[in-house]
Formats: sequence, C-alpha cells, structure tokens
Amino acid sequence: MFQLMVVEDDKSTAKLMKAVLTLSGYKVVSATDGLDALQIMENQHIDLIVLDVMMPNMDGYEFTEHLRSVGDNTPILMVTAKHLPEELSKGFIAGTDDYMVKPVKEEEMLLRIKALLRRASIANEHKLHVGQITLDYDALTVTRDGESQTLPQKEFYLLYKLLSYPDKIFTRLQLMDEIWGMDTETSDVTVNVHINRLRKRFEDAPEFDIMAIRGIGYKAVIHHG
Repeated sequence: MFQLMVVEDDKSTAKLMKAVLTLSGYKVVSATDGLDALQIMENQHIDLIVLDVMMPNMDGYEFTEHLRSVGDNTPILMVTAKHLPEELSKGFIAGTDDYMVKPVKEEEMLLRIKALLRRASIANEHKLHVGQITLDYDALTVTRDGESQTLPQKEFYLLYKLLSYPDKIFTRLQLMDEIWGMDTETSDVTVNVHINRLRKRFEDAPEFDIMAIRGIGYKAVIHHG
C-alpha cells in the first residue's frame, strides 16, 4: 500500500484530503508545515507528497527546494490558491512534479496522484509494464510471453517514452530533443522512420498502438483488457 503525506496547515482541508485519499486505498499521514513534514520523513517512508504552498515556518517552495537539494526525488503534487503563471513556474523551478489549483477537484487529484506514482515506480524499477509486455530500460529489451527482443537504442527509448505517458501527444521536435539531443543534425524525418519501424515491429501487439497526430506528432494508446 502506498503511503502519502498531506502537508497542509488548514485543518479542515487536511482532514478532507486525508479522508478522500484513505477511501481510495492510500495510507495517509498529515503534516502542518514543511518543517513538520521533514521530521516525519526522517522516521518513515513516504511514496508521494500532496503539498500546500502557503504555510507557516516553511512554505511549499522552500520545502520542495530543500528536498531536491538533498537528492530526495519523492513525487510532489503542489496545491496552491493562486493561478498565476509565475506561481506555476516557481513551483516547477523548485522541483515539484505536478501542480493543482484550489479548490481541488477530488477526482482530478486522484488521477494526478495515480499518474505520479506510476511514473515514480517506472523510474525506480527502470521497467515498464503494459499488459503482457515488459520493457526493460537497462537491457533495451521488450518481453512478451517469455520471448524477449532487444531493440536498437533509439527505437527503444522512443517506445519507452511514449508508453510511459499514454495518451500524451509528443511533437516530433520534443522527441528529437529527448532521444537524439538538442544538438543533433538529425531531421524530424528520422523520428518518422523510427516510429514506422516500431509500428511494424509491434503491429500484432494487442496492448498498444502508436498513433500519428496529423501535423503535430505522436502518442501511444494503451488498450486495457
């Protein structure tokens, strides 16, 4: 069971969040500010933090900056009453993973938490499971029904990226920057070629499809069941 920490100085908000998360099957601990949260983290493992920004003693930005400066990559979902672009960028610069504006919609919060936990487990294990398929980042292998195939490095990284963020559209430029690097001489045609090879290679896989979004880029669609 995942253990989450809600860091919120408003008692009624903290109580409500705790109730919602507990009902969804999470174990929840509460902290009233950043200093309180750091103390809790010294004594127990936390899988994800739901973090208010405006708090006494140590606010959400300071807390996030401190965690990241000591190499702690626990996923953080920052919650703020302000909806200003500069607040948003301040949060991401500090090192938050995701951001929500109050009043928080319960369903949206649960979906965001689920996505963050999924990404964190992918990052920790270096493995991604999609239905019957397992992608091993370190070995560049895709395994299904006990049969493994090793993909060329760039093809593997492309597939891993797309499947890590199902339904997210990546532009060709984004994929080029991430997989080939900013300084590459490669044109975006290379991305198309690699995507076509992946589609051909996995055309019979029922778990997913790689869709071309006309004029923009690509996304992976995962089929459940």
